[in-house]
Amino acid sequence: MSTAVGSDPSVRTVEVSDEMITAHLADGRTISVPLAWSWRLSRATPEQRRNFRIIGGGEGIHWPDIDEDISVRGMLYGVPAKEPKRDQK
Repeated sequence: MSTAVGSDPSVRTVEVSDEMITAHLADGRTISVPLAWSWRLSRATPEQRRNFRIIGGGEGIHWPDIDEDISVRGMLYGVPAKEPKRDQK
């Protein structure tokens, strides 16, 4: 029996649409999550969504205009980001 040796997932390219965040990984996989998983990205303008950079040698994606970071591991195993609750007075 042979066992595949895995490595940490690394993003190479990213596409952001009005509905999805799609990451193309170095190992050939393509993963997508709904844009709604990030309340910040959901509220961002298309221009802000297009302004991202790959960080950490491919470990994640950063959107500087809205101060949002999403890791590849978060996309693979995570859950949607919860919006902070506001105090009701």
